[in-house]
Amino acid sequence: MPRFSKLLLISLLAVSPIALAGGKAPAKKAPAAKAAKAPKAPVKKAVPPPSAEHKKKLAELLGGYKFGMTKDEVIADFGKKLDEKYADKLKGTTDVAAQDRIRADKKREIGAFKNTFVSFEANKPSPWDVSIVEEELAHDTGESMLEKWENEGGKNQRRFFFFYQGKLWKMFVSLDVSILPEDKKNFDTFQGVMQAQYGPGNVEPGRITWRAGEFEVRAVDKLKSYDALGLAIEDAAVKKDVLALREVKAPKKAETSAVIKAVLDTDKTDKPDVKANSNAVDEVIKAQGGTPKKR
Repeated sequence: MPRFSKLLLISLLAVSPIALAGGKAPAKKAPAAKAAKAPKAPVKKAVPPPSAEHKKKLAELLGGYKFGMTKDEVIADFGKKLDEKYADKLKGTTDVAAQDRIRADKKREIGAFKNTFVSFEANKPSPWDVSIVEEELAHDTGESMLEKWENEGGKNQRRFFFFYQGKLWKMFVSLDVSILPEDKKNFDTFQGVMQAQYGPGNVEPGRITWRAGEFEVRAVDKLKSYDALGLAIEDAAVKKDVLALREVKAPKKAETSAVIKAVLDTDKTDKPDVKANSNAVDEVIKAQGGTPKKR
């Protein structure tokens, strides 16, 4: 596998021509041309669901976390994941003061993760409203989020934990592509690597989706806006509820006022009738001692 593919995988968690005949006979009158029918859009070939092997690999993108976890359970699980990391550090020294500092570092890391929690409330803007996850959240729908950096094992990525009504339902992983050469920093490269790793998915412009039954995985192109690529792993059943509520809660579009409508005259009904009013204009000119123009 080319080096750039390996690097990216590390970052990913581990259509018969027609002949025309000529002749000497006079041409017959051509039949009336029929209105050409618009060509039908090609039917997209259904993509089969991931195989058992690919589904297992896709599930690994959860990073060991489970849908349905509460915020506190996610934080506690994160703490357990740190145990191994800090256990090795503790074993590396017998100095009591040094061990205390190591324990303090672990506590501080857990606290920093806990402090990233944000609830997306109504009429309360969030810094995340304009960010790489701006399309992954909504306000006034019972949604909230935690986020943390993952730098272990050669990775350099950011994981976002999304909660709905207090339960984990989605994660979004922002992948660092700075390690890739410029000619490989594109969605086509990403698509090739992802489908080689996880099998064929439903491909759309800037997006690949794998529907694995109870969960779905989306690979999204964020290169132009954030110089990054993203992976969303979400609970398929909860997703339907979230999207339905978002539609209900979405702010209604404000209607254009009557004054603005009159100025814009979008329906072309308010234009003055010049011909009907020409006599009235002439009378005004005469009253002022002028001579109307001949028409």
